[in-house]
Amino acid sequence: MTLRGGQRVRLATDIGLADAVARPAGTVVGFLSLAAGAEGTVERVEGQRPPGHAVLEYERLRSLLGDYGHTMPAESRKRLEEEVTALEPEWTAFQEAGGRITVRVRFDSGFVLDGAHEEVLAPA
Repeated sequence: MTLRGGQRVRLATDIGLADAVARPAGTVVGFLSLAAGAEGTVERVEGQRPPGHAVLEYERLRSLLGDYGHTMPAESRKRLEEEVTALEPEWTAFQEAGGRITVRVRFDSGFVLDGAHEEVLAPA
């Protein structure tokens, strides 16, 4: 699922927050849990990097090679393959750095969950 700001979501699983409710002496006085099904609005999405020029160019050239490479003259196809190969490190780096997307959600109850991983949310 691709999350975006303003999107309505619901928790797909219970989330327990034991460390948030503790006395200064270290004694836990309670346990806070946000129940699955709680609905809210995405305020912020972090971790998504927009693709740079090199990544977009790699995708474009790769698609061109896949769709029309077999119809190109040998020299043109070879030059296109070299360009794709030259852009591959940027593509690989982009894929590896994709990382985990985190969000900030303000629930209808007033609670705010920040740094939540997208897999614990579902569209509302």
